[in-house]
Amino acid sequence: MRWALVKVSLAVTVMVVVAFAVPLGLVVKEMARDRAFSNAERRAAGLAPVLAITTDREQLERAVATTEDGAEGRLAVHLPAAPGRPGGTGTEIGTRRAADEDLDTTRALGRATIAEVSGGSVLLQPTAVSSGQVAVVELFVPEGEVSNGVATAWLVLAAVGVALIVGSVAVADRLGLRMVQPAQRLARAAHELGEGRLGARVREEGPPELKSAAVAFNSMADQVVRLLANERELAADLSHRLRTPLTVLRLNAASLGSGPAAEQTRAAVEQLEREVDTIIRTAREAKPQTRAGAPVVGCDAAEVVRERMEFWSALAEDEDRKVRVAGVERPVRIPVARPELVAALDALLGNVFRHTPEGTAFSVDLHNGDDAVIVLVSDAGPGIPDPAAALARGAGSGRDGSTGLGLDIVRRMAETTGGDVRIGRSVLGGTEVRIWIALDGRRAPATGGRRGRRAGAGRRGRGARKD
Repeated sequence: MRWALVKVSLAVTVMVVVAFAVPLGLVVKEMARDRAFSNAERRAAGLAPVLAITTDREQLERAVATTEDGAEGRLAVHLPAAPGRPGGTGTEIGTRRAADEDLDTTRALGRATIAEVSGGSVLLQPTAVSSGQVAVVELFVPEGEVSNGVATAWLVLAAVGVALIVGSVAVADRLGLRMVQPAQRLARAAHELGEGRLGARVREEGPPELKSAAVAFNSMADQVVRLLANERELAADLSHRLRTPLTVLRLNAASLGSGPAAEQTRAAVEQLEREVDTIIRTAREAKPQTRAGAPVVGCDAAEVVRERMEFWSALAEDEDRKVRVAGVERPVRIPVARPELVAALDALLGNVFRHTPEGTAFSVDLHNGDDAVIVLVSDAGPGIPDPAAALARGAGSGRDGSTGLGLDIVRRMAETTGGDVRIGRSVLGGTEVRIWIALDGRRAPATGGRRGRRAGAGRRGRGARKD
């Protein structure tokens, strides 16, 4: 494209220069010729007063010799034959170059004429003499005087034409470069994005059309990154949700007793847990992670809590754990999709069974306020020494079975409503995870009575365990 623009500009400029420079050069040449003969006519007219007074040869010779043109042999006077001498020849003074036909033509026309001669041209100026006849003054104009200044003018025109051509080519090249460079950057970024380098972006500059294309490309690349991040997040979330049935399998396998079949079942469950952990970590390697902004349909939090506690209560009975549920007698609507709340509760309750000793009590409380719904998951376990570290996104305890995704699922669920998750010390002596689900988009308060003291978000386990 760049060279195409240069060629087009070169062709157009050359045509314009030729269209204007050639006629202008011819005009300059004609003006120089007119100037030369106008000067010659003026000098020739200088003898008219002398011829009007006398036609004496000696006096005319002296008059011709006193002029510059006469001294250089470029001036001649052609007198007609004297009256009363028919057939006589006229008198010629000076150096003659014109032919007889040209002289006769000038006398017949009665006006100045120009005739071509060797080395230049002659101006023939008819002039009346004292006898009433017509004499002809001949002035030689050399070729160099006719073309004086023409060569210089043509050189100037040629230089201007070349400058215009060079300037137009330079401007076309810069304009082409300004158009081509953004297109090249866009092409390189497209190749990089196609090769998997998702950070490829294009500077939004250049002509309006290419700038618009750059904006569209960057928007497309951002959308691709968001889609891939959402896909990885979904894979990680789905994998983590497998942890709930795996916990049930592990607890049931522990009650099988001894024997080859029981050992094989427990080994298979452990292997499956490790594979799920690997899937979760692999899916979460790429950052940043985003969430789609689509509206969600709310659910009845009380119903979900009752349903999940029925499931976990059966396991709690097997492990001799005391369970308490409060605040689920009446419907509690929240702006969270049912699967999201189920996943968050299963993540927290699964952590209780995984990371606290058998016989540890736990409870789930649901508080319905004017601007928020609070879900409290408490246990009587050893607690979490460093809640801030446990809330670090994707940071597990480093042990097998801990991926750091459980609290992340809970936190993201709460943040979609404008709420948050905090970790604190429960009244049972262990960990309390408080999920603040905002009903009107307000942020959870930093402090405030029992709620502020029970700040929480996430889970804990034995020691500083986070899942």
